[in-house]
Amino acid sequence: MRALWISFAALLVTAVAQAVLVAVTGSVALLGDTLHNFADALTAVPLGVAFVLGKRAATRRFTYGLGRAEDLAGLVIVLVIASSAALAAWQAVDRIVHPRDMTHVGWVAVAGVVGFAGNELVARYRITVGRRIGSAALVADGLHARTDGFTSLAVLVAAGGAALDLRWVDPVVGLAIAAMILTVLWGAAKEVFGRVLDAVDPELTARAEDVVRGTDGVRAAGWLRIRWHGHSLTAEVDVEVDPALTVTDAHTIAHHVESRLISAVPRLARATVHTQPAGARH
Repeated sequence: MRALWISFAALLVTAVAQAVLVAVTGSVALLGDTLHNFADALTAVPLGVAFVLGKRAATRRFTYGLGRAEDLAGLVIVLVIASSAALAAWQAVDRIVHPRDMTHVGWVAVAGVVGFAGNELVARYRITVGRRIGSAALVADGLHARTDGFTSLAVLVAAGGAALDLRWVDPVVGLAIAAMILTVLWGAAKEVFGRVLDAVDPELTARAEDVVRGTDGVRAAGWLRIRWHGHSLTAEVDVEVDPALTVTDAHTIAHHVESRLISAVPRLARATVHTQPAGARH
C-alpha cells in the first residue's frame, strides 16, 4: 500500500505539472502524454482497493477470501489504459483537422523530460516492491509506467517539429503516443486476462512436477494444477503411492510433497496433495 500511494503521488504531481504546460503550450503530443500519466496514476486506486480486500479473512460465503479482487483491479486498469489511448487519438485527429501552432516550445521539451523522469522513478519503485511481495499486478503496473516514460520522450520530437515550424509533427507524434499506449494495452491485457484464466509460467509447472516426482515414496504424479490467488500461488496434485502403505504413511508422503513444493516454488503458499494407490482406477 505504501508503494501504491507514494507512486500515485509522484505520478499525480508529474501529470498536474504537465497539464499546466498543456494549457500554456497547446501541444497535443504533450496532452496525450499527460492523459496517459493521469491514467497511470489512477490505476493505483483499484489496486489499493484490491489489496485491502485481499487482506480480509475468509468467510462462509467467500471461503477462499477475496485475494482475487486483484484480478478485477487488473481489468479496471486495462479499461483505463484503453480510455486514455482513445482520448489521446481523438485529440490528435482533431488537431490534424483543426491545426494550431504550439507555443512555448522549450517548456514542452521540459515537460517531456519531467514525464520521463517521473515515470522511470515510479517504475523502478513499483517493480522492486511488486517482485518482493509477489504481486504480478504491481510489477505489470511498474512496467507500464516505464513504457509511459518512453512515450514522454516522444514529446521532445513534437517540440523539435514545432521549433522547425512543422505544424504537422505535433499531432502525428500525438497519434504515435496513442499507438504506444495501445501496445502497452495489449501487453497489460494479456497479463490480466491470463491471470483471470489461471495462467502460470509453464516453467513453474515443470519445476513443480519435477519436485513431486522426486519425492521419496511417490511412484507417479498425476495432474498438477497451479493458480494465483492474490499475491500467492496455490497448488493441487494427485500422487500414486505403494498400495500396501498405511493411511499414516501415505499422509506422511503427502506432507513431504507439500513441504518440498512450498520450498521449491516461489510464492507458493499452500498445496493440496491427494494420494491414491498405484494402479488404482480414477
